[in-house]
Amino acid sequence: MKNAENIRNFSIIAHIDHGKSTLADRLLEMTHTVSKRQMVSQVLDDMDLEREKGITIKSHAITMNYRHSDRREYTLNLIDTPGHVDFSYEVSRSLAACEGALLLVDAAQGVEAQTVSTLFQALEHDLAIIPVINKIDLPSAQIAVVEQQIIDLIGCGKDEIIKISAKTGVGIEKIFKALLERVPPPAGDTDISLRALIFDSYFDAYRGAVALVRIADGEVKPEDTIKFFSTDKSFEVQEVGLLKLQKVAQPALQAGQVGYIIAGVKEVRDTKVGDTITSAKNPATEPLPGYREPKPMVFSGMFPAVADDYEELKSSLEKLQLNDASLTFEPETSIALGFGFRCGFLGMLHMEIVQERLEREYNLNIVTTVPNVEYRVYTHKDDILVVDNPANFPSAIEIEHVEEPYIDAQIITPTDFIGAIMKLAMDRRGIYKNTSYLDGKRINLNYFIPLSEIVFDFYDRLKSISRGYASFDYEFLDFRQGNLVKLEMLVNGEPVDALSSIVHKDKAYDWGKRICHKLRGIIPRQLYEVVIQAAIGSKIIARETVKPLRKNVTAKCYGGDISRKRKLLEKQKEGKKRMKQVGRVEIPQEAFLAVLQVD
Repeated sequence: MKNAENIRNFSIIAHIDHGKSTLADRLLEMTHTVSKRQMVSQVLDDMDLEREKGITIKSHAITMNYRHSDRREYTLNLIDTPGHVDFSYEVSRSLAACEGALLLVDAAQGVEAQTVSTLFQALEHDLAIIPVINKIDLPSAQIAVVEQQIIDLIGCGKDEIIKISAKTGVGIEKIFKALLERVPPPAGDTDISLRALIFDSYFDAYRGAVALVRIADGEVKPEDTIKFFSTDKSFEVQEVGLLKLQKVAQPALQAGQVGYIIAGVKEVRDTKVGDTITSAKNPATEPLPGYREPKPMVFSGMFPAVADDYEELKSSLEKLQLNDASLTFEPETSIALGFGFRCGFLGMLHMEIVQERLEREYNLNIVTTVPNVEYRVYTHKDDILVVDNPANFPSAIEIEHVEEPYIDAQIITPTDFIGAIMKLAMDRRGIYKNTSYLDGKRINLNYFIPLSEIVFDFYDRLKSISRGYASFDYEFLDFRQGNLVKLEMLVNGEPVDALSSIVHKDKAYDWGKRICHKLRGIIPRQLYEVVIQAAIGSKIIARETVKPLRKNVTAKCYGGDISRKRKLLEKQKEGKKRMKQVGRVEIPQEAFLAVLQVD
């Protein structure tokens, strides 16, 4: 039996670009888990997108063996977490699999919103927190200021904070010492029924879904029959093992250990993150706490730019879904864009990643519609409709009231930008909650904001008005009543469903006017007049006109009676009128993208 006293399970909490992946590289290097030949920068971030954006998209776990000066060998399990607010549920499950966490803060940038948010989650799970200041070798490092921020945040002593440079390797040895001394070994009983927490899973083309687990109680070995609590499905275990850079098979996994289980599971959605695995023969009475279904928050239509690519888009989404159970999609038809899919995402970054992966890995050219959130529509017939597509939004006569999702947002910013950020939050219908000072120069602003107001360009606007210094984090709050209407875009009286959106009534006029203006510059001129209108129900609230191309039919008339010219102009007018009745305006793809970039 493996001695649980010698195991330490920990995670690294950090904001984007604070050096989490670089620190992981140094830990792997110093424990000789990765040879110099295998070593690359951001070794755990194996996706091109992760390296480019400097964030962790898919969480990783790795086992390191560390020989201490007391000659005992310790097993250190690093359970890495995704680095973005969209994946907060995955972060919470990774933290639930640990006993300790390294709180990593950049010496130049200080404590930021996501650090605070994830730290609170870690404290809820009762994790031992080890504060670490990284990048102390930078010329712009403000070590004393950041030290005070950490002390104010978690109430630790100055001597408990470890100062390192993950890039150069300075101070890394102190981290190992702190992990062994401050993080408790895992609790758990090997002699009772198996309970294992799934903190991540991925799809292997040859072996099916691989579940990454932390064993809480009992043990699991090949040929055991296991059962998943959420689906009640049973499978026979084929292999268990530890997670090095490659999978290393073991005879068994016991309480306290972190590893993988392969059991011939055909679909990733059967190995749900947060679910509990138990023995089918001797099942545990209750699962480990905290499981919930991943719920899409942002919805958007995805259509192939070329109609013939529909089947290819479908198979590409199915392949992506094998590795990403939180992506949902269903077929959708649009008058303007043809056949496509209505996709559900965890957030805007998740949507951006899926779109980029479809374009890069599957060479698809796709058009996405305006992102929407999920609304609850209460009708006069006492029905509750869940609407994530403006095309399904009922008419105003049927609606009693509409509820929209709100988020609890934290914005950490230098005090110089308070006015501009408060104005931005108010423009986005934010409800002010409170302000707390982190130190003399930085504050934490707390707002309740409708989710629909941040899915567009809120984050970009925030970064531009704060010159990149403000950081933003949020969590879902609840559904609240709002005065919402469906804004339809009409081109020559024909509704273009892909350009429709659900907006607040107070903003509808301004929004409709801007889209009309934008479309006027994009829709090409025809031989007849093209009328672009924004409407709420039957009421037109904005209009723009694309002037027709005009052939000079009177060019051949020189001199003579004016009635001859009039006759030719009238004939042209009749022709244009007839053309307008049968003609169809082709809306270019740029028009759908332009709506996403309305100022």
